[in-house]
Amino acid sequence: MGPLRAAARSPAPRPTYRHRKQLIAAQVRDPGPNLCQCGALYSDDDHNGREYAMIPAALLQRRIDQGQGRTRADLVIRNVQLLDLVTGDLLPGDIAITGDTIVGTLGAYDGVAEIDGRGRVAVPGFIDTHLHVESSMVTPFEFERHVLPLGVTTAICDPHEMANVLGTAALDYFLASSERMVMDLRVALPSCVPATTLETAGASLGSSDLLPYRTHPKVIGLAEFMNFPGVLGGDPWCLEKLEYFVDGHIDGHAPLLRGSALNAYIAAGIRTDHEATSADEALEKVRKGMTVLIREGSVCKDLDALTPLLTPQTSPFFAFCTDDRNPCEIEEEGHLDYLVRRAIANGVEPVAAYRAATLSAATAFGLTDRGMIAPGRRADIVLLDDLHACRVSEVVCAGRPVTPALFATRETPPLAALGNTVHLDRPISAHDLAVRDGRRTRPVIGIIPGQIITENLALSLPTRAGAVVADPGQDISKVCVVERHGRLGSIGRGFVRGFGLRTGALASSVGHDSHNICVIGQDDGDMALAVNRLSQIGGGLVVVRDGRVMAEFPLPIAGLMSDQPFAHVSAALTALGAAAHELGVTLPQPFLQLAFLALPVIPHLKITDKGLVDVDTMTFV
Repeated sequence: MGPLRAAARSPAPRPTYRHRKQLIAAQVRDPGPNLCQCGALYSDDDHNGREYAMIPAALLQRRIDQGQGRTRADLVIRNVQLLDLVTGDLLPGDIAITGDTIVGTLGAYDGVAEIDGRGRVAVPGFIDTHLHVESSMVTPFEFERHVLPLGVTTAICDPHEMANVLGTAALDYFLASSERMVMDLRVALPSCVPATTLETAGASLGSSDLLPYRTHPKVIGLAEFMNFPGVLGGDPWCLEKLEYFVDGHIDGHAPLLRGSALNAYIAAGIRTDHEATSADEALEKVRKGMTVLIREGSVCKDLDALTPLLTPQTSPFFAFCTDDRNPCEIEEEGHLDYLVRRAIANGVEPVAAYRAATLSAATAFGLTDRGMIAPGRRADIVLLDDLHACRVSEVVCAGRPVTPALFATRETPPLAALGNTVHLDRPISAHDLAVRDGRRTRPVIGIIPGQIITENLALSLPTRAGAVVADPGQDISKVCVVERHGRLGSIGRGFVRGFGLRTGALASSVGHDSHNICVIGQDDGDMALAVNRLSQIGGGLVVVRDGRVMAEFPLPIAGLMSDQPFAHVSAALTALGAAAHELGVTLPQPFLQLAFLALPVIPHLKITDKGLVDVDTMTFV
């Protein structure tokens, strides 16, 4: 792996083993403000470029002394009830912390700094095992500022949304951000950019593009392998990536995959899956050795279907994830705290719910330094006012109490290279969106509320002036995907049932996963206006009615994210949702549902800039 490290993108070459050992020794002599963040330091060994954890003897001695109470701990959380993830018991005592590491539990300690637990319940920090920060529509820094106080101390993100637009520039940005954040944001390298050959993305990442990042300390492995037909068919492009990452974590994405096909997919080295939508599908996957990540996002809501499986006996094989959760729901309901709360309300025993949110998640992704409140583990601790309601009152992340002042210490990377990503070769006209093939009975995408799986319907549609048109009487709208990366200028045209749209149009530059412009409407003129408006503002979301823009919200960062504060984004999305509902839309999250219509790895019928896709056969209709 030595050559891979030499090729890594970084501001300067990483120091050699001997040089880094000198740096560590100097750091222990003069700890500075960041020592609490680096209880385990990594060094490059001179042999084969492997990485080993190095903890200097002086720091080990501090942990040993403070753990035994010989000297005062750096931080003590007094008088808590610790949730024992082994038995489910609540155990009284103190928690002693040295730097970023827990050194004592279930005893009495004195600390240089102290937090009065006031009898509150202490649980480990929550781990979101799979998410796309881009779906929150804010930067990673705004994301953590909102979810870290809710108890999410570790998140495993897949930046394939931005990577499909900008390629390696997206990886550079997320890794640079992760190094500066308070929470531990781990990056899973996107495995499918583009997800398939059935769409036009702004970039393509092969194995040679990913390998330089493989040994970055914030990289956790290979992200969701969405092209499961490619895996099962032995596609060389897929197999090469699996080959290079087979000794690390590989995340899965296998909706409805069962039987021998599932066996083959797992045998390729894929260990987790977040696409199970039914209890029997999830049970087969855990029985075959997968960890199922129970997902509750803003569109995909699988928690109610899967929590009957979550018991103290099965909890080692389940974890939680949000995948795609927008700011409105995060602000109104919460994040992983909401999933834990909802699971317990569904009858899951608290020990099973909290174990899935912490220890099981850590184990599944090889994060053996966290997931329990125990000596030697990372000091990620959540204090709860109510165990069953998962009501978070205080959070400690890597030994640091989470306060607004803590966020003020971060230095954010520049955003200039991430803008100007909507490149239409010319303005779109209503004529460009017309469907004139003469077929009245045609395939129509059928929305299933609460899922991104869609139906493949065959319905009869009306015609007008020689063109097939939408039919609000059947709740059928036209949907188009316009290539926005300046490559082909292609437009996919089709129809969808289930939005409730009676007039006007909605458009978005968020269109999973290649993020072309997705537009839905009843009028071709309004649809064209919506597309052109997005081009003018550099991407975002827009609502149009009768030739007039009713509401819009720019997303200047890759056409996916805002540079505004979380509360501002949430308020803007609420206004957009209200404008959409004035057009008759009945779906609670219409823009998110629209974005997933362009995802040709989720059964059964989808649409890309190249046309309608039968996902079951991975062919164009």
